[in-house]
Amino acid sequence: MRGKPFEAGNTFGKGRPRGSRNRRSVLVALMEDRGEAMIKQCQLLALKGDPTALRLCMERLMPPCRASLNKFRLPPMKTMADLGKALPAVAREVARGRLSAQDGEAFSRMIEAQRRTIESEEFEKRLRALEKARKRGPRPQRKTP
Repeated sequence: MRGKPFEAGNTFGKGRPRGSRNRRSVLVALMEDRGEAMIKQCQLLALKGDPTALRLCMERLMPPCRASLNKFRLPPMKTMADLGKALPAVAREVARGRLSAQDGEAFSRMIEAQRRTIESEEFEKRLRALEKARKRGPRPQRKTP
């Protein structure tokens, strides 16, 4: 029978009985009964200086850091000359406070990666030109007066 490689029903074992709860639902039920007392105990431990309890409380109180949504556009970076304009633009935006130092560093890494890419492409072009010139043969030497 194509499309149904297995017989209907579980022939190997009974599985979990109907209506039984998984571990998560059991834990949630326990937390409903004793959750408030546990939170108060954690707060007391944190106030006494327990580093784990303090970290847990702070993680719940402070929102997680999120990446900033800056709308900074890098100038076009197609040549080495363009790269010379891009890095000062990033530094200027960081100095003005429009970009965070972390964002400025990330942009700088992108600029550096672009520089390496352009450098590799230019090296490849020069190498191909040299190989092509070598296949044509030696260039005639000029006579000096």
